[in-house]
Amino acid sequence: MDWVGIGVIIIGLAMLGLVFLLIKPLKNLTEVLAGVQKTTNNLPNQVADIMTNLKTALSSANDTIKQLNEQLGKLVPIFQIIGNIGKSLQHLFSIMTKINDDMQCKTDNSLMERYHLEGIYGVMALGYGLYQRKNANK
Repeated sequence: MDWVGIGVIIIGLAMLGLVFLLIKPLKNLTEVLAGVQKTTNNLPNQVADIMTNLKTALSSANDTIKQLNEQLGKLVPIFQIIGNIGKSLQHLFSIMTKINDDMQCKTDNSLMERYHLEGIYGVMALGYGLYQRKNANK
């Protein structure tokens, strides 16, 4: 029993020395945790402010997008008109090309190719084709 008591006393003294060694680091840890607590105490208010600002920014972005959609809605008829004009021109040019090809097949004239008169020939063929259609509609 005497040896057991001496062993317990030695272990107790070692633990007491360990406690004295750890006092300074534990004090520093306490200060760090107190600083973290001060920082995190303000965190809910900061998050609430950020969320309020975010809601405001998203609301204004949403309003801007609505205005943009309204303005683009007003431009849709213009784009439709431009598309219709493009389709009409494509149809006109296809008719003009067809008439030009038909007229070229009917008349082979090397004089026109030599003086590069194909464009004038095409316009004249178009005018003739339109003239014939106008007379056919009467």
